[in-house]
Parts: sequence; structure tokens; C-alpha cells
Amino acid sequence: MRLIVLLSGSGTLFEAIAMAIEEKRLNAQVVKVISDNPKAYGLERAKKHHIETLVIDAKTFADKNEFQAALKTALINENPDLIVLSGFMRILSPELVRAFPKRIINIHPALLPRYPGLHTHERVLQAGDTEHGTTVHFVDEGLDSGPIIAQRKLEVLPEETPESLQERVKELERVLYPEVLEWFVKGSIKL
Repeated sequence: MRLIVLLSGSGTLFEAIAMAIEEKRLNAQVVKVISDNPKAYGLERAKKHHIETLVIDAKTFADKNEFQAALKTALINENPDLIVLSGFMRILSPELVRAFPKRIINIHPALLPRYPGLHTHERVLQAGDTEHGTTVHFVDEGLDSGPIIAQRKLEVLPEETPESLQERVKELERVLYPEVLEWFVKGSIKL
């Protein structure tokens, strides 16, 4: 299975995917890592794993539509089996999503449908929730609203801070995302 990973930041989740491939736990290939941020450390991680990178710097475009068109063109040119959002901090345009129906997945640090968007850990603590987690879902035209593929939960500890909760959720994500990708490879989830 040919994957393209989109990221904006450090790339720790991408690296978990790359390691799963190298350790033969995931039978897939990341053909390219694309970032909207030329300073994303995830690009360095990709180079370390000998994966081709591409920067489509959102700041160099006149508007969001031009950026989305350039991203869509790059994705069409690569023709991936699956597009994997891994800390990609841009909302994809409806046109781009429609170009790849059921071929774009995202991981979100919350138990969707609760807490779409940003600042999920703070919102969980403010609400006094006793559990939190992560969700892998198909990307649709809404914000974190696509069909849910899988979730993992953890108990919110009494002494929890947003930072500690974030780290614990990231640990879940680094296990769950490669696992879900392998489900696609095995045909357990149909595109």
C-alpha cells in the first residue's frame, strides 16, 4: 500500500509509522512526506528514513485556495492508495477531499464526536471527564466529522495536566495509527 503522509510539525507520529514499516509490522510504503511548513522537524525524520519529502509552504501562496490547489495537484501526481494526516494543521478543502473519497484518514486527540478541533486536552480537563483518548477517522468535508475507524481510551488521572494528558494520548496514537494502517493493508477496512 502506497502512503503519503501530510504533517506540519515534529513528525513523531509519522516516525511511529515509518518504524512499523521498517520493523515489518506494517506492510506499506511511505512514498512521500508532504509538509506545509518548511521548518517541520518531521521532514528531517523523513530524510532519516530515506523517504522523499515535499514542502508546499502555505505562506507562499496568495490565498488558501491556491495552496489547496497545489496540494491537490501534488497528491494527484503521486496517486497514493491512502493519504495519512499526521499532525497536519490545515483543514483540507471540500474539493480536495472529494478528489480522494475514503482515501484520506486522520488521527484526532479526542474521543470523537466529542471535542473536534483544537485544545482537546484542556477541554477534557475543564469538563471533568474521566476518560480521554484518540480517534482515527476518515476525512470528510467537516471538521473531525468523518466516519470513525477506531478509538483508544485511557483514564484521566486526578493529577492530570493538559501536558501530561497530551503525552499519554500521543503514546496511544503511536500504537493505534500503524495498527489501523495495517488493517487497510489486510483488507479489513475497504477503501
